[in-house]
Amino acid sequence: MAGDLGRRKFLLGLGAASGLALTGCKPWQTNPGHGHHGHPVHPIHPIHPGTIRQPGDRPDPRRPEGVDLLPQIEHIVIYMQENHSFDSYFGTLGRGDGFTMKHGVPLNSCVDAEGRVVPVTHATDTCQQGRGVSQNWVSTHRQINSGRMDGFLFDDNYNAMRYWDGTDLPFYWSLASTFPLCDRWFASAPAQTYPNRMYLQAATCQDLISTDTSKVPLMPHPAGGTIWDKLNAFGISWKDYAFDLPDVLLFPKTFNANVDKIKNFPQFLADCAAGTLPSVSIVSPGVAAYTEENPADIQLGEAFSSSVINAVMHSPAWPKTALFFMYDEHGGYYDHVDPPAAIPPDDIAPAVAPAPGAPAAWDIYGLRVPAYVISPFARRDYVSHVTHDHTSVLRFIETKFNLGALTRRDANADNLLDCFDFRRAAFLEPPTLARPGLPATGSRCSPEIPPPPTSAAAAAVTCVSTTTPSVQPTDSMQQRMALLAHAR
Repeated sequence: MAGDLGRRKFLLGLGAASGLALTGCKPWQTNPGHGHHGHPVHPIHPIHPGTIRQPGDRPDPRRPEGVDLLPQIEHIVIYMQENHSFDSYFGTLGRGDGFTMKHGVPLNSCVDAEGRVVPVTHATDTCQQGRGVSQNWVSTHRQINSGRMDGFLFDDNYNAMRYWDGTDLPFYWSLASTFPLCDRWFASAPAQTYPNRMYLQAATCQDLISTDTSKVPLMPHPAGGTIWDKLNAFGISWKDYAFDLPDVLLFPKTFNANVDKIKNFPQFLADCAAGTLPSVSIVSPGVAAYTEENPADIQLGEAFSSSVINAVMHSPAWPKTALFFMYDEHGGYYDHVDPPAAIPPDDIAPAVAPAPGAPAAWDIYGLRVPAYVISPFARRDYVSHVTHDHTSVLRFIETKFNLGALTRRDANADNLLDCFDFRRAAFLEPPTLARPGLPATGSRCSPEIPPPPTSAAAAAVTCVSTTTPSVQPTDSMQQRMALLAHAR
């Protein structure tokens, strides 16, 4: 929602204050079966059947950490966009589990507070105008409504029922029709941006349930650390390429120790062009320009995604690259698939009182989000129905380098190998994808924001023109965060 977007902007100045311009398989890999209501049975430990994998558990327990088990992939790129459900973008795609259709018209609906049946509706534009939809803890649980998925109009906000299609987002529909599309990728937590971006990097958000700018700087470092800490321990290269907001900032200890690894978006485009991406990268659209969170123009975000993906596909490093593109959470938009049960990452309960239909536990996922696997080794004409969440990316990294899991969540996450065929590279020659829907003249909703850059030189100019640091540099990260939190 728009308030969440405003609260997240408190980190923008932190980057400025820091000087930023801003189907292969393994013998131990098993696919989970299906339990009650089609929900996956928890994975079985390869050595100790009947037990749930624990923190520190290695994908191949017979070999030491740091061993490269996937030499076909040398570069892993992570790209997370903002705030859309699977159905809100791909409900009418006809590929994957979307809306129930009849004569080309979706039949899905919800009932509002007055008892009226309200169908899903094609949005009239890409501006996400009007009342912002909510994805906070309480709203998300009310939307899920104990698995009935009929609570999206509990507050009579009809914008929750909007969806977009290929006329609005031609690049995304082309991408989803070309590379593996995951139609059972759920947000890691039924909560807002910060918790889910923490799961992406640490497989836990501890007790955080919201985008709480005052709490994040005071939180202890995760007991298992972050994936970045783990990569450092084994000398594996990584970078956080930030348009304006580095994801690593959510973990002050890790950020402070790795400022040299925080780069800007022009550097990402330059490293792609030169074929010098590190072993693991994370790219963020930031919050100033190219997010897709309401009320942003989603065509600006789509164009930025096109810039990221085309830069990777046309890099000399492409033949040995895997890019994982997903959304942090559903943003409050309708989705018809109920989130399955999830393994709590640790013994830390969410900082919220239990309520009917919203227990104080990390035992279900958030709603489905769009997610793609983009690589020369990606399986052609494939839709993954395997349950994934953001920690599946961690498990893929851990599988490549045989790293011990950070928490119980990533230890038991599926590692996404179902989306690959390492026997042959079906996309060694990068496919030509549709152009983004953004008009050549720029955004109709936010004409002050220029189209996203596609070259390092253009990116350097765009990054300066679309970001405005909030504060001047100070001596410590803690001081910067305190100033920015009060300035939001």
